[in-house]
Amino acid sequence: MIRRFGHPPKAEIQYTLRPGAYAVLMRGNDMLVTHQSEPEPEFQLPGGGIDPGEAPVGALHREVYEETGYTITKPTRLGTYRRFVFMPEYDMWAEKICSIYLARPAHRIGPPTEPMHEACWMPADIAIPMLANAGDQHFASHCVY
Repeated sequence: MIRRFGHPPKAEIQYTLRPGAYAVLMRGNDMLVTHQSEPEPEFQLPGGGIDPGEAPVGALHREVYEETGYTITKPTRLGTYRRFVFMPEYDMWAEKICSIYLARPAHRIGPPTEPMHEACWMPADIAIPMLANAGDQHFASHCVY
């Protein structure tokens, strides 16, 4: 059974299954997060949806690069959680299955390629409570030493 964070599903809504891969990226006591300015401004763990036929770790590498401009190394799976949300950018209700990894940021190739995203380094104790959802906060808090 996968742990759920956030609101329970609503019986009257049909949810689309949306698997994703997300990374906790640490450098010392600092955490790399992404700030997404739209549709709602929020801080998130870098990552996103796994495309059909794509491997989770491959999606993780792609999404982290798109949202931060960084390559990563040594991804290690921490766990998985789910949440039920409306995704306005896709105009759909989704059951998000979020696989969380701990990885090392390697090289910054350039700025994020994903529109409306900004890579932000900040102390982990400040970043974690600013993350937009409780599942990300839960896994990120287990990576702080």
